[in-house]
Amino acid sequence: MSKNSPDADVTFIAALAELLNKNDLTEIAVKREYGEKDSLDVKVVKKAPQQVVQAAPVAYAPAPVAHAPAAPAAAPAPAAALPEDPAQHPGAVTSPMVGTVYLSAEPGATPFVSVGAQVAEGQTVLIIEAMKTMNHIPAPRAGTVKRILASDGQAVEYGAPLMIIE
Repeated sequence: MSKNSPDADVTFIAALAELLNKNDLTEIAVKREYGEKDSLDVKVVKKAPQQVVQAAPVAYAPAPVAHAPAAPAAAPAPAAALPEDPAQHPGAVTSPMVGTVYLSAEPGATPFVSVGAQVAEGQTVLIIEAMKTMNHIPAPRAGTVKRILASDGQAVEYGAPLMIIE
């Protein structure tokens, strides 16, 4: 803080924080000059709310009991019963970059694809905006869209599963 009225500086910073929230801003930076050799540099940053993602509970088979009578081995549970990682699915379309997903060419337009739609190899299935550039993401192979894992306007990381095509 500067040598000039610390209480006024605190009030000024509080007003900046209020302005930040009121106008839905994420950051404000201000330099307040008091004189030739006295100034106050303030940067107020609002952290983005963290998204909490809950994983589905995993069911585990109980361990065999040592004193139990011998019984024939039980058949393993079908693979579909256990939650699978969509990124490991052979038909997964993953994000080639960090960006924002758009399921249609413009707001309010019909989505490129929907669940159950037949797609051809190379057909645009969604758009990822990265650095103000719209990148059309093609279907890596022909097939049927089984699941769409990303929602319109969602931020995605590199390698994130976007949809499943079988």
